[in-house]
Amino acid sequence: MSALLDRPWIWAWLAAFAAFAATAAISQSQGIAGLLVAALTFSAFTVLVGLGQMFVITLGPGNIDLSIPATMTLAATLSLKFMGGAGALALPGLAVALAVGLGAGLMNYALILLLRIPPIIATLAASFVYQSLAIWSNRGLRIKPPDLLSDLMLGRTLGLPNVAYIALAACLLAWVALERARYGREVTAIGQNLRAARFAGIAVERVRCATYLLSAALAGVTGFLLACFSGGAALNMGQEYLLSSIAVVVIGGSSIGGGRSNVPGVPAGALFLFLIVSMLNSYGLGAGVRLLLTGVIIVGIVALGTRSRTAR
Repeated sequence: MSALLDRPWIWAWLAAFAAFAATAAISQSQGIAGLLVAALTFSAFTVLVGLGQMFVITLGPGNIDLSIPATMTLAATLSLKFMGGAGALALPGLAVALAVGLGAGLMNYALILLLRIPPIIATLAASFVYQSLAIWSNRGLRIKPPDLLSDLMLGRTLGLPNVAYIALAACLLAWVALERARYGREVTAIGQNLRAARFAGIAVERVRCATYLLSAALAGVTGFLLACFSGGAALNMGQEYLLSSIAVVVIGGSSIGGGRSNVPGVPAGALFLFLIVSMLNSYGLGAGVRLLLTGVIIVGIVALGTRSRTAR
């Protein structure tokens, strides 16, 4: 038990289970099965963008990607506009979303490298460009996805939502990349000590570039999937993922200062966030009160986990 409690992600899972139990106890509109399906469905999108943000944050202090919401919106808008509702263009449409994400990631890192400005400023400035392009592209219209993709994203397999399987696959790939691949070791080394990583022969700039590309690519694909799930691309579709993509990383046990991250904590943090909001909604609280209580609870969980790990 002591070894298990030393895991940085265990507190996030304990919090998620507690939030699930509390929400299920007070929920009147859906049973436990319905709540579980809803939690797995809506948290899956947060997991996808959270994984990309996790790798960026692992690079060390100052590294963060604030362009995720705008990248999601632009990728969704351009890919759905390209498909034009044609199911035969589903795979090319996904490729367009991925290409938009990679392009955004390349621009993000170009701003960081060439202009020598902090990542938080570079990605925030770039997000205004992406959002403007999305506005110019769809002219304020809600672009609908092909029925084939909509049915796929809304469907279930073995009683669980299809989007949850996508998030699970992404988590497995991210875990392999972080724990078993050279790339993951290099990202962690850079986050722990940038200067030592350079002396060790790690191509720091190449790894950082790949990481920002990864984050933006996941944002682009997530935007594509979310648009197909929700019935179309909207200009505010990525707004809620700005802070949630960061919150799930911290709640999951990763260090906001970089150098230490873990994949299992990301889905736990995403589930916890969704369940907390659902529980507060069940009480009929106003938006301001919900935001305040959500923030207090998040800070408490993070402080509890950090304090426990420090004591051990």
